[in-house]
Amino acid sequence: MREIALVAHNLRSIHNVGSILRSCDGFGVQRVFCTGYTPYPSLPNDTRLPHIRTKITRQLHKTALGAEETIDIRHEDDIQTALTALRADGYTIAALEQSKNSVALSEYTPPYKIALIVGREVEGIEPDIMKETDLHLEIPMRGTKESFNVSVAAAIALYHCRFLS
Repeated sequence: MREIALVAHNLRSIHNVGSILRSCDGFGVQRVFCTGYTPYPSLPNDTRLPHIRTKITRQLHKTALGAEETIDIRHEDDIQTALTALRADGYTIAALEQSKNSVALSEYTPPYKIALIVGREVEGIEPDIMKETDLHLEIPMRGTKESFNVSVAAAIALYHCRFLS
């Protein structure tokens, strides 16, 4: 079975993060990195103040519905640390983002180990991070909007990587 990891970078909405974690559980994602200011649940050796980590974990649980307890979740302030770890483990790094070089998700067959990066809700993934990836993937749109909500896009991409390729 394909190994899938996900990097949630600089997401602000705790509800989006919870929804992404629930999708990750449903699609059998092996590892999730919450990087930058992305909210994350309580973790071993968590350095946040107890009342902050408890509050965030409770809020995440409202949409994750326990998925935050079934997935290997890690937090890194610097996304480069996460990308280095994933590369060392043999993952291909793909940014889920529209760009002039992006490949339509529907035309892509992922390798055995794939790590998807999803980024900021409005601005997307920063250009300097895009340069660090192996490829860019986009979900073709047919309506009037230019993109999906980040949690919806993550679920679509995870479904493709798990079942359609």
